[in-house]
Amino acid sequence: MPTTDTDFMDTASIPDSFYSMLKEVWGFEELRGMQSDAIAANLAGHDSLVVMPTGGGKSLCYQAPAVFRGGLTLVVSPLIALMKDQVDSLESCGVPAARIDSSLALDEKRRIVDRLANRQLKLLFVSPERLVDPGFVKLVQGNTIHTIAVDEAHCVSQWGHDFRPEYRQLAQIRKVFPEASIHAFTATATPKVRQDIVEQLQLRSPKVLVSSFDRPNLTYRILPQSDIVDQVREVLDRYRGQGGIVYCLRRTDVESLCQILGVHGYSVVPYHAGLSADERKRAQDAFINETADVVVATVAFGMGIDRPDVRFVVHTCMPKTIEHYQQETGRAGRDGEPAECVLLFSMGDMIALKRMTERSLIEAGAPEALIEAQRTQLEEMARYCRTPVCRHRALAEYFGESYTAPNCQACDVCLGDTDSVENAKQVAQKILSCISRVGEKFGVNYIVDVLTGSSTADIERRNHHSLSTYGLMKETPKRQLKDWIYQLIGQGAVTLEGDQYPILKLNAASREILFGAAEPRLIQSAVKNDRRTTRSPSAMNDFEYDRKLFEALRTLRRNLAAERQLPPYIILSDRSLAELSACRPSTREGLLAISGIGQAKVDAYGEVVLAAIASYCQDAGVSFDQPLPIAASSRETSLRGSRSAIGGSSVAARNREAVRKCLDQGMPLADVSAKTQLSNGTITKYLAEFLESGEIHQIDAWIPNATQIQVLEAANRVGRERLKPIFEELQQQIPYDDIRIVLAWDQAQSRVASE
Repeated sequence: MPTTDTDFMDTASIPDSFYSMLKEVWGFEELRGMQSDAIAANLAGHDSLVVMPTGGGKSLCYQAPAVFRGGLTLVVSPLIALMKDQVDSLESCGVPAARIDSSLALDEKRRIVDRLANRQLKLLFVSPERLVDPGFVKLVQGNTIHTIAVDEAHCVSQWGHDFRPEYRQLAQIRKVFPEASIHAFTATATPKVRQDIVEQLQLRSPKVLVSSFDRPNLTYRILPQSDIVDQVREVLDRYRGQGGIVYCLRRTDVESLCQILGVHGYSVVPYHAGLSADERKRAQDAFINETADVVVATVAFGMGIDRPDVRFVVHTCMPKTIEHYQQETGRAGRDGEPAECVLLFSMGDMIALKRMTERSLIEAGAPEALIEAQRTQLEEMARYCRTPVCRHRALAEYFGESYTAPNCQACDVCLGDTDSVENAKQVAQKILSCISRVGEKFGVNYIVDVLTGSSTADIERRNHHSLSTYGLMKETPKRQLKDWIYQLIGQGAVTLEGDQYPILKLNAASREILFGAAEPRLIQSAVKNDRRTTRSPSAMNDFEYDRKLFEALRTLRRNLAAERQLPPYIILSDRSLAELSACRPSTREGLLAISGIGQAKVDAYGEVVLAAIASYCQDAGVSFDQPLPIAASSRETSLRGSRSAIGGSSVAARNREAVRKCLDQGMPLADVSAKTQLSNGTITKYLAEFLESGEIHQIDAWIPNATQIQVLEAANRVGRERLKPIFEELQQQIPYDDIRIVLAWDQAQSRVASE
């Protein structure tokens, strides 16, 4: 379960008018997960550190309070592309926002200065170095600045996976803007990195909110690397016409793979640091605007890319750290829909990556402590790849979170994509015996040649064709045998020594295996498993919708985006298109009931969308204004956040009913939240509604009688108009949620008595 400050659960203090604003601007009826805790902290003026996975809705945690409370919120962002994407998205919802960066023309900067002078902006995005510049401070000083949000806050920590020295300047924020509350946001941070963020940003008694690191909508697969091109094509074939990212280690790998995939008819573009800025921008734009399905890239590609409908991420080589892996795979399924993450693992690549990393750090004069930290992180990543345990569990536990599900049903281990080698000890003994018989003087490829009985001049010249181990494993494919050797290296069962010409050496662990005192574990691909059937590649699996109408609306969205020079997902999300395709609304009011569609989007696109739906319904002979179908999979439904209401069968209505059933059983509120995946604030809101409507009559199951008395006595002393005076009268000892529940119950009791 996620962790949070237990003394700060005042989500009930978020007023109903906030939710009205949320619906009008963003088209959302509810908050999900830990959003309500983060927003409550913001509105209360507390500093906070919010760790929430990619796709969890971090941006809303500072955008919505900025719109609701007014004034100017400053947002620190590391990349121009990231700023532009967020500003475009906000303006599409009717929110006055802007960015100041080096890419703006002089007249654009002047317009922003005028808007600042007239206090017309709600959010302003800037780089870290600009935020603390005296000229910038003077520029914004006429505005009321309640809040500063630091996005991608892990960049401030030297222990993080993406440290940026310019972020260290943010230590000056407190001096420059002493009255503003500071809120740090990141998707990936270990406890050590979290502590460093708090110290570097000088957060004052921050509310540290750590959501679950688990991304249940992602299917993780780590497969032994064999034929990279064929393995990548297998994934691409499952997602024809859908967005994906393929990561490679080197620029040359990007170019060669991209060329091969292009020849085979895939819609791909390359991206790496060796391309010109213009070439990189064209590739990025093609991917974002959906004129290219797949980008083949080095890790230089990713941050600042907010395309939510990426259906797969493939790593053709192991990432440097688990943090990198978490962030890079996190670019898949940002819309909360199912997505797949495939890593093609080779211990050979891991060893090459280790050499490259150490060489670059040594050449840069890095201290030994940093070099050793990098080695440790590489080893942790390799251990994650080679250890056959649930991938979701391993990731969650790495970030300090417990994971209790016995089977995630969403990784190669739990889905049975790999098998253990039954005679692993005998296989290992043959390999180790061969290493011993050639005198521990040769590398991996030579050992593979000897064991498979290859007729090479070197083997014959050394008379190794007469060894008892020669040809001992001739039935084993060379790629599989090579992978097993690297698995043994990874387990410490054999040592690889030397840089330029690494050779295999036996060690104490090797001898334990040779003498039968220890048994290694080797894995291989499960040929019997057809990965195409384990998980549907289509998004929105939780309800049925008209696929033909969806594609028609997707084409319309692409055309609208091209006209306005915006990414398609900013116009409408895939979720919105799917709900439109299922419900086929005929009125503007019907559009407002769709998740993600607020008043600004109805005003901007409503007429053309309604016309497209009407034309389709007429041609196809189908009816308008249908309720959203019941979820096809309860598990998939539980992965989603809250949706907008559409008739009696909306997801919001189903959420409400699910909460009601739990409460009817007297289930503790924390358990209700865990079971329904709804925030504490939403659970409290529903319970208050049930009490006010008379659907629930007692609160003893959730609020002790003594607490009820305390709350009512305090309310009688200070009044019931606002919760905060009651909270303070109770010495801040009773949570806002409990106060709200007691008052709702008492009001219901008074109404019944008067009737």
